[in-house]
Amino acid sequence: MKVLLINGSPRAEGNTALALHEMEKVFSEQDIEVEYVHIGNKAIRGCIACGKCAKLGKCVFDDAVNEIAPLFEEAAGIVAAGPVYYASANGTLVSFMDRLFHSTPFDKTMKVGATLAVCRRGGASATFDQINKYFTISNMPVASSQYWNSVHGRAPGEAAQDAEGLQTVRVLARNMSFLMKSIALGREKYGLPETEAHEWTHFIR
Repeated sequence: MKVLLINGSPRAEGNTALALHEMEKVFSEQDIEVEYVHIGNKAIRGCIACGKCAKLGKCVFDDAVNEIAPLFEEAAGIVAAGPVYYASANGTLVSFMDRLFHSTPFDKTMKVGATLAVCRRGGASATFDQINKYFTISNMPVASSQYWNSVHGRAPGEAAQDAEGLQTVRVLARNMSFLMKSIALGREKYGLPETEAHEWTHFIR
């Protein structure tokens, strides 16, 4: 069983990495394999709504999104983590998530999603809500913790002082491990929930 950790911070070894590595320790204890990917320092442009992915089965822009898509398909869960900029997720992470979720044709039902927001002071809750929306539109359950998934720190390494934040992400990793394992057992016994053909209702006035 594998979980995909996405580091959307431009700093390879900043506070986002510190928090993700805290989760990584727990996943290792739970016998969950980790695929760790750093995308925050890559040039990832936004979606242009060209619709080519519907024909190609992948994004028309052949970059990190297409490289990571097979890892996402293989994984039982995904953690999208990044810093907070102006009370929202940073642009690279948003562009990556927009294109990853829009361009991948595989069924994401019952993959477990989790968001991790890292901030100096405020905006974590808004970022948490923002990124969770990728999961809740994709039939994906969202893993929870004892508090909203946020860690505080400005300078690299400061997050190590946020004892509550690091405890929150450890609890998140344990809860996520339990949920992924439970879904795997349920899938084996009951299969996935029944789906319906999508009814697209476009209101044009």
